[in-house]
Amino acid sequence: MVAPMLAVLNVLLPIFALILAGYLCRRSGCMGETAASELNRLVVWLCLPALLFHTTATATLDEIWHPGFIAVISIGSLAVFFATLLYRLRGRSLADASIDGLSAAYANTGYIGIPLCVLVLGDDGLAPALIASLIVVCVLFTVAVVLVEVGLQRAGSPLRVLGRVTLALAKNPLVVAPLLGGVWNLSGLLQPVAMGRFLELLGDATVPCALVSLGLFLAQPQPAAARGAAGLVLIKLIVQPALVWGLAMYVFHLPPLWAKAALLLSALPTGTGPFMLAEFYGRDAAVVARAVLWSTLGSLVTLSLCLLWLG
Repeated sequence: MVAPMLAVLNVLLPIFALILAGYLCRRSGCMGETAASELNRLVVWLCLPALLFHTTATATLDEIWHPGFIAVISIGSLAVFFATLLYRLRGRSLADASIDGLSAAYANTGYIGIPLCVLVLGDDGLAPALIASLIVVCVLFTVAVVLVEVGLQRAGSPLRVLGRVTLALAKNPLVVAPLLGGVWNLSGLLQPVAMGRFLELLGDATVPCALVSLGLFLAQPQPAAARGAAGLVLIKLIVQPALVWGLAMYVFHLPPLWAKAALLLSALPTGTGPFMLAEFYGRDAAVVARAVLWSTLGSLVTLSLCLLWLG
């Protein structure tokens, strides 16, 4: 048990360190009251769009075309997302319920999943981690953004609501960036070296800036009751991995390496995407922030158990 926990700890410790850095900067007064929101805007308008564009513009068909694995990750993620959304709709708006659903389904595939899969499965683990990252960021995240936009529109005729939603999505960098990246990829154009380096520099700043922003937010006075975070964490760390493992082994019969990768990637803690979305749209981010933090802590145990299960 010690060796798996140490392996997971080596991947997770930098995450806690970045959250702690943001927390201490706010508590010490090094960064002001608006720092969390402003840093999050940097991520949403520059860093994450650059990462999305660069990823979709440079991905090759051989890297991402594994239908069984794509189906397992997509079905597992979207099923958890929509089930959580429907449950949370009983007491929350569509926008807030969509963010809650994203918190339960959005795995931290990029920052934790890629190094963990390579560490456990070797170089062959890179391909499934890349595919899962594309599904989570470009499919799951986009679905959540669309539903948030729909939920924020005021009542009106269906045609007007559709028009407002379409216009809002056309202005949203998190939707436009991967679409433009896909168009660039299909065009066959090569990225100039300077352009590629520019996008890489911005994209590499996504995770550290988002985690520091999370720490800054957690350092602010929080509501006494942020109900629902514990349930989202249990869904993320237990329900989603169990569902994905069942799909991988008994429905799609994936090869061993791809089944193991599916389990590890679905057992990851919640990434910072839902928090960035909540902050960007001015929704209550307290529940999401706690879900990110608690799931990251809890994954020390659940990921270690997964590693023991996989041998």
